[in-house]
Amino acid sequence: MTDLNTLGEFGLIERIRQATPAPTHPETVRGIGDDAAVFDWGDEYGLLATDMMVEGVHFDLTYMPLKHLGYKVVAINVSDIAAMNGLPLQITVNIGLSSRFPVEAVDELYEGIRAACEAYNVDLVGGDTSSSRSGLILSVSVLGKVAKDLITYRHTAQPNDVLCVTGDLGSAYLGLQLLEREKQVFLADPNMQPSISEERSYLLQRQLRPDARTDIVHELRDLGIRPTAMIDISDGLASELLHLCRQSGTGAVIFDENLPIDDQTHLAAEEFKISPVTAALNGGEDYELLFTVRPQEFDKLSTNARITAIGYLTADPAQVILATKAGQQTPIRAQGWGNNAAQ
Repeated sequence: MTDLNTLGEFGLIERIRQATPAPTHPETVRGIGDDAAVFDWGDEYGLLATDMMVEGVHFDLTYMPLKHLGYKVVAINVSDIAAMNGLPLQITVNIGLSSRFPVEAVDELYEGIRAACEAYNVDLVGGDTSSSRSGLILSVSVLGKVAKDLITYRHTAQPNDVLCVTGDLGSAYLGLQLLEREKQVFLADPNMQPSISEERSYLLQRQLRPDARTDIVHELRDLGIRPTAMIDISDGLASELLHLCRQSGTGAVIFDENLPIDDQTHLAAEEFKISPVTAALNGGEDYELLFTVRPQEFDKLSTNARITAIGYLTADPAQVILATKAGQQTPIRAQGWGNNAAQ
């Protein structure tokens, strides 16, 4: 028998993709291999994305409020629709519950789900409930849409395209480190109160209640820009960049000094003796957008403080490089299953 760890998450997905029969319905435009499946709705494309969160793997209820969890599970699915340059419409929520959860806990969870539905203008239209022997399990599917001339995939980038990211990177990972540290303090002495300072609140928000970047989708449309390729940053910048390059048949060079890293992330990284660049590359759960544009299009984005150019694509798919200010060049590698709450 083959151990899953020999494949990693991305290898497993590729193995499943290769074993999946080709689509037989003409409405199926694209299946496995992107942030969302794509369907032909006539005048528009329909988009479908789904994600699962399992207690003890993706979240820890020791420090994750159920209301925040409800919001997060919707936001991370909406992020997949945004990565296709689309907008979300409806969601379904499937939930597996063990007997330890009272009705009030379910109410709190759905309060967060409803808040996210309001924030992203989506309708909760159904789902399923089941008992669970392994804690709380959540699975959300989101349906969205995009104009056919605006659809954006992972495999359509070109050499010399400018690599851009939204927001900042690594903050969610440092937020997780803070929460895990306080959990260990609590387990050692339940009478101890959390001691996370107000200055670290941004990092906690990024981990507990991230936001999907649908705002950037609207801004790109207003500017008349269609990215040549796009992917959301859920498993870390390094993994997503390798996905984009592999599927587009390109290489890349990114510059460590250009990576957008918040001041709080720098300070917390120093406290935990973690390189902020490593956190930005491999931390995961930022749910920002990594996208590419033609060089002549980037001028339209150059004054947007929420979008940063971090590098460019090359014609050599064997070279995906991190370049330092000192002139060193290091190959970028993926980190496998990512950095989730219980790992």
